Amino acid sequence: MTTLPRRLLHALDRFNAAHPWDHNAHYHRWILRQLPGRFDKALDIGSGSGDLARLLAARAKAVHGIDSDPAIAARAQELTPAAAPVTFTAADALTGIPADSYDVITCVATIHHLPFTEALTHFRRHLAPGGTLVVVGLWRAQTPVDHLLGTIAIPLNAATGWIKNKGRTAPRPVSMTAPTRPPAMTFPDIVTTTRHALPGARLRRRLFWRYTLTWRQV
Repeated sequence: MTTLPRRLLHALDRFNAAHPWDHNAHYHRWILRQLPGRFDKALDIGSGSGDLARLLAARAKAVHGIDSDPAIAARAQELTPAAAPVTFTAADALTGIPADSYDVITCVATIHHLPFTEALTHFRRHLAPGGTLVVVGLWRAQTPVDHLLGTIAIPLNAATGWIKNKGRTAPRPVSMTAPTRPPAMTFPDIVTTTRHALPGARLRRRLFWRYTLTWRQV
């Protein structure tokens, strides 16, 4: 009884490894819909290979990306056209943010690497009046709803990988080469902590093992 699920899981792992796709980039268009059409300065925390930062640059006068991995930060700069108003630095997300304020702060699949409450407080401090914070994060499954969403996502994940790669095997995108680790917080804990740190924040569970958080500075 236990062998079949294990074999199925291993088969899915092999299939997904052969047809990889970026779950974080899946939410980039959604992120852009939460933001103004134009703004001055944006900060992307955990910027990885810079895909989101380059999208933000189409609306911003200046975008700064921060990532703790020097190799991926350097690669992001290499992939960015010299004329684009985007810079990247390798720095700690809590201590390396320039002493400035930003109209937009984004943080995708990174906040679970940080002390959660401290990170939210720090982001809030750097957000300009009227500015927007958008977080796409990961949570640890615990509730029946969590497990239901995870179950639904399994076949959708495989199908999406097949479609995006047109049925062919492919290497992992550069955006998927940064170090990762599993989340520790459950979604109810994330909601409770966020509402204390950012009153009025909107949170929602999403497919593909993600949640979203949006908040606007008064």
